[in-house]
Amino acid sequence: MRHTIIGLVAALVLAAPAAAQEDAIRGVIGAQVEAFRADDFATAFTYASPAIKEIFRTPERFGAMVRQGYPMVHRPREVRFLELRTVGGNLWQRVMMTDAQGRVHLLDYMMIETPDGWQINAVQLLPANAVGA
Repeated sequence: MRHTIIGLVAALVLAAPAAAQEDAIRGVIGAQVEAFRADDFATAFTYASPAIKEIFRTPERFGAMVRQGYPMVHRPREVRFLELRTVGGNLWQRVMMTDAQGRVHLLDYMMIETPDGWQINAVQLLPANAVGA
């Protein structure tokens, strides 16, 4: 009984930072989506990691890439956060987005912690057959 209580307390103590981390990560992704919805690419660009900023160089180029390659992120009808997990030492947040036509898409956001807080380091659009999984 004593070991069960100690294990439960340890699990709760370890879960608290994880929950805070998850909230912070979801907040960054959600804020970027809201910036995209408003066509505020300058603000959306601030949530990108230094590597992404280096690739696109300007908010306008970044915005054009999102509009053309990720229309479900630019104008989602609905956003639902799924699991946050660690894969290969990287944190990945899975997000389900419904686009303007009602199609469902699964995306994985790779998150990194920087001196400026959590930032998005990559976004992968998962294959359509993964949506039903």
